[in-house]
Amino acid sequence: MNGENLEQNVENLYTRNNTLQAKRGSIYDINGNPIAVDATTYKMVAVLTDEWSTPNRPIHIKEPDKVAAVLSEHVSMSEEELYDRLTKENSQVEFGSAGNNLTFETKSAIEEALEEENLTGITFEEKKSRLYPNGTFASHTVGLAQQNNEEENEITGVLGIEKEFNDSLSGENGWRRYQRDRFGYVLPDMGVEEVLPVNGNDIHLTLDRRMQIFLESIIDEVNAEHKPANLTATLMHAKTGEIVATSQRPTFNATTKEGIEQSWQNLLVEFTYEPGSTLKVITLASAIQEGIFRPYDYFKSGQIQIAGETVRDVNPRGWGNITYLEGLARSSNVAFVKLVEEMGHDTWKEYLDDFGFGEPTGISLPNEMAGSNPYQWPIQRLNTSFGQGLTVTPIQMLRAFSAIANDGKVVDPHLVKSISNPDTGEVKNFEQKETQTLISEETADKTLEYLKETVYSDEGNARGYQIEGHEIVAKTGTAQFVNPETGTYHRGGTNYIYSVVGMAPADDPELIFYITMQQPELNGLGHASQVIQKIFNPVMKRALEYFSTDEEVNLNEEESETLENTVQSRTSDIISQFEEKNREYSVIGSGDTIVQQFPAADTEINDSYRILLLTNGAMTLPDLTGWSRSDVLRLADLTGIEVEFEGEGYVTDQSVLPESFIETGSTVSVKLTPPNDPLNE
Repeated sequence: MNGENLEQNVENLYTRNNTLQAKRGSIYDINGNPIAVDATTYKMVAVLTDEWSTPNRPIHIKEPDKVAAVLSEHVSMSEEELYDRLTKENSQVEFGSAGNNLTFETKSAIEEALEEENLTGITFEEKKSRLYPNGTFASHTVGLAQQNNEEENEITGVLGIEKEFNDSLSGENGWRRYQRDRFGYVLPDMGVEEVLPVNGNDIHLTLDRRMQIFLESIIDEVNAEHKPANLTATLMHAKTGEIVATSQRPTFNATTKEGIEQSWQNLLVEFTYEPGSTLKVITLASAIQEGIFRPYDYFKSGQIQIAGETVRDVNPRGWGNITYLEGLARSSNVAFVKLVEEMGHDTWKEYLDDFGFGEPTGISLPNEMAGSNPYQWPIQRLNTSFGQGLTVTPIQMLRAFSAIANDGKVVDPHLVKSISNPDTGEVKNFEQKETQTLISEETADKTLEYLKETVYSDEGNARGYQIEGHEIVAKTGTAQFVNPETGTYHRGGTNYIYSVVGMAPADDPELIFYITMQQPELNGLGHASQVIQKIFNPVMKRALEYFSTDEEVNLNEEESETLENTVQSRTSDIISQFEEKNREYSVIGSGDTIVQQFPAADTEINDSYRILLLTNGAMTLPDLTGWSRSDVLRLADLTGIEVEFEGEGYVTDQSVLPESFIETGSTVSVKLTPPNDPLNE
């Protein structure tokens, strides 16, 4: 009638099509600890108007005083605040952070309490979210999944592993179709058609949660004190290519999203730079393989004229006539140029290609860069001998170093250990690819032996990287980089990219640790290498102890345990339990019942975690002294307060006194001080 299909209109009026959401797969570390998991949260809404109600089916607030009294027992708002909300001249109201991101336990408790009192008007909107219980944790590498603007309640990976494996993690949604009456009830004798969803796969990474958390904590302190423009640090198993821990600065907190605007670039695979003298490890191995590295032959150090250009050592006056072994220890550019001259440009180019420079590694991360090796002009070719005139990524350098640590065979760095189907139990393991032999085992052994000179000889420029109780090899690097405004190299001060590669144990390395740092502030130190040592030395020492075969040493100082669910438990009971277990916790609010917690239940925790417990009733501000920036941001996320930061480091002062009442939207200023500042001791 009038061009309309009335039968279809009736069908549309009474037919409901629902999407059955697939559960997004979880991401775990190598020991099964959760890194990223799906979470269903709920937003509480109060219906204040009666226009959608019927006499027999009221759905609005009829007794705001009684409803406020019930709600105050389950959310972090006072009875007076709730009553004010419930009596506004609106059709419906929300409750800010106090009524948002509620757990299923809190939602169910509210519904049950309202039903007992025969109270109406409170509804809940279900929301899918992605939970990252570790906060700042290899954030650019693990990645981020968030609400898809085009698909309601759909989570999509937008960064890192979450993006690279989005299809596998997402699964496939199902659907349900049925007939209903005007109140939404299913019509009798009408069948329900449905296709069940296929849940996403779980991904198990090679990252080790304990080492990752330790690395993040060390980098946090160094970053706060020395403020480099960027920084990368990656620890890898030398024999398998499994990445144990990796981090960068700038980074972001995946829980609060704090810092995400600083950079979306994953420096591990997207940062290209001239590597500097750490590439001499590869030059040395190639020269040994060609039989031209004669450690006790002499050469004149300082500078050399090549192809009309001058190549200089870091000390242009040189150290006189020295052996090539001393030239390695002192990182003489002249020594390595002479080696490439003797080796031949074409031969050296073959080695660079074989070691993978100019080609992506194929690691399972989006947007991997290939680097570049133009190798056009004579001086450009020679400069590659000491890491200038070509660009690399950190992951390429790790792949190349693996050949030295692995008897001459290169292994591909990788992050994914396996993919499993949680419903069927089917597991797909990512086996190590067959390795390519680039140099002989004898060459690899000699390279390691000679590299000890940089750490243990009197002339070695890596002496500060010695690890007590362990013998290691290491090579430092200092590289220029181009000023985009002038098109020329930065010069002077700390306008360089500093780096170090370390392998340990020295005679048969199990671990490779590679760090890069651009333009740090020295703050009284003599050289940027001393800044890098603040990361390298404690992390490598911890890793060597952690992966030791000695069972007693293998126990990490921070024993982990699973955090139980505290929501809807009595506050006093949980405090007593936590006191007995010597857990670090803070209570927000003076209520007698826990309504929210961080981290979530079933999260693996250790002494590095600060547990936040949000109670019912009015919110109160804890004593923030000693809290990290991340801790304060988690508090802000739970309570909805605004935080203004001054400085870097840990909290030493706060504008609102501890135990003062706070409200969503109120502002608290905190002062942060670096950990080694006298104010923080």
